[in-house]
Amino acid sequence: MQEDADTASTAMEWLGVRSVGLPRPDRSGDRAPEDRPYRPLGGRITELAAGPGAGTTAVAEMAPSGRPRTLTWRELSDDVGAVAAGLTALGYGAGSRVSLLVPPGVDLTVLIYACLQIGAVIVVADAGLGARGLNRAVKGSAPDVVIGIERALLAARAFGWPGRRISAAPLPAARRKALRVEASLNDLRAARPIAGAPHTAPAPDTDAAILFTSGSTGPAKGVVYTHRRLSAMRDAVESTLGLGPGAALVAGFAPFALLGPALGATSVTPDMDVTAPRTLTAQALADAAAAIDATVVFASPAALRNVLATSADLPAAGRSALERITLMLSAGAPIPVPLLEEVQALVPSAVLHTPYGMTESLLVADIDLDGIRAAATAAGAGLDGAGNGVCVGLPVHGARVAVSPLDGTGEATGEPTGAPGVTGEILVDAPHVKDRYFRLWRTQEDSARTRPWHRTGDVGHFDADGRLWVEGRLGHVITAPEGVVTPVGLEQSLDALDGVRLAAVVGVGPSGAQAVVAVVETTTPGRRPQLAEASLAAAARDAAGGRGVDLAAVISVPALPVDIRHNAKIDRARVAAWSGRFLAGGRAGSL
Repeated sequence: MQEDADTASTAMEWLGVRSVGLPRPDRSGDRAPEDRPYRPLGGRITELAAGPGAGTTAVAEMAPSGRPRTLTWRELSDDVGAVAAGLTALGYGAGSRVSLLVPPGVDLTVLIYACLQIGAVIVVADAGLGARGLNRAVKGSAPDVVIGIERALLAARAFGWPGRRISAAPLPAARRKALRVEASLNDLRAARPIAGAPHTAPAPDTDAAILFTSGSTGPAKGVVYTHRRLSAMRDAVESTLGLGPGAALVAGFAPFALLGPALGATSVTPDMDVTAPRTLTAQALADAAAAIDATVVFASPAALRNVLATSADLPAAGRSALERITLMLSAGAPIPVPLLEEVQALVPSAVLHTPYGMTESLLVADIDLDGIRAAATAAGAGLDGAGNGVCVGLPVHGARVAVSPLDGTGEATGEPTGAPGVTGEILVDAPHVKDRYFRLWRTQEDSARTRPWHRTGDVGHFDADGRLWVEGRLGHVITAPEGVVTPVGLEQSLDALDGVRLAAVVGVGPSGAQAVVAVVETTTPGRRPQLAEASLAAAARDAAGGRGVDLAAVISVPALPVDIRHNAKIDRARVAAWSGRFLAGGRAGSL
């Protein structure tokens, strides 16, 4: 009954805000102004296909054999046009929602830009969400058509997903009938566009994409981008990172596989399972880099860890390909400086950047390795606000960032500020921030209640030099009797202790009287959870005491739960619930 009551109250509030029968308020002035004229996301493909470099490689996809599948700019433009014509012939067009369940690579690139060309709305939810999460995402997006590999089409049949079916690869007639497939991608390609046929470009402020979050902070949410906002995302990447025509990008991180052609950069997808970042090996990275003479690499922290772990036997040719990299990008989770320094040794000519962002705003702030070192020095020297978190640098071009200060209950109730040393929920306003959440009215209203700001759900603060420091998630803030505690700074101190591989700091008990508990994954993990050995517990309490925090307990566990997409974000809510059961002496179950 409580769930029904909540639904009813939300519905009534929605009706009140919408003021049924009245026009929607004009909020066009709520957002940060754009400093560039709108250019469609696929515009660079058309330009380069008609230029002198039309015969050079646009996209490549590595295979286990090491031989890449490639398309030139002219071939990419033609293929996009053909698939767009095929989709149109089947009745898809402006506003059609197209769920794309195809691994990153040539086919996915073609499908994305074909859909955008005809005004269809792409729905992207990766298999890293797991079967349950993916099912929820696809069903919730109510697609008109699912385009996928055979495994995805089997899931569509098993879960009863809505929409028609198109297969990414040709299927035998019996298989095609069993999966209710009306066409294959090759069938779409056969429907060549009619020469001279009129083409109406989608309006800039119509929906272009629904991108699902990783689900690391609750159920995955659909994030809606318009054509204008996707294009602004491209412009932010270009301005911040200097990527554009002439760059050659190894896209080991799915969003950049989408943006490569939009930037005019040659892009290659390495031989890996992008839903499991730890499958990227040093050899696969080097092969991809060599295939396009890459200058840029984007890979998640988990991918980079495995690259380092498999780099010992990398041959001279592979090392040479990586030595030609001039820009290395990694995002998705905090990256320790020692890991970055190991990566630097593998790509000695590269500048290492760790941009900060999220599905709702791909770029919020950016910092390089030298900047991280400078921030650590500033913290050691006592610069106002420096320290207690992960430094993610300065706001990117076109973005405004502030924090809404936390009150004594851990709620972000204060007015937006950029004052140093003030902890609050991180707010961002930029042309490339999402338009809204898909069919999540309450979530959207909460995130946009301080217009024109988007509330990120992260907490952090600024230092006196304007750098942003991230302290964790708003939902993970601990309200202890002595005050509000954010987890990341203390977790960093615990991570630095001998014998600790990863640490989580959580609150157990009622709000306002929570006990602060540390749960640590040790470098030599035990077989079962237990209270930490006396020496480790003492070291942890000393580290916490240095930050004015009293640890109620230190628990040692074989492994901490992390998110599927990045293999790095700790599921603190799960850890907190488990810790409460463990400390109460009940059946805690597995973590």
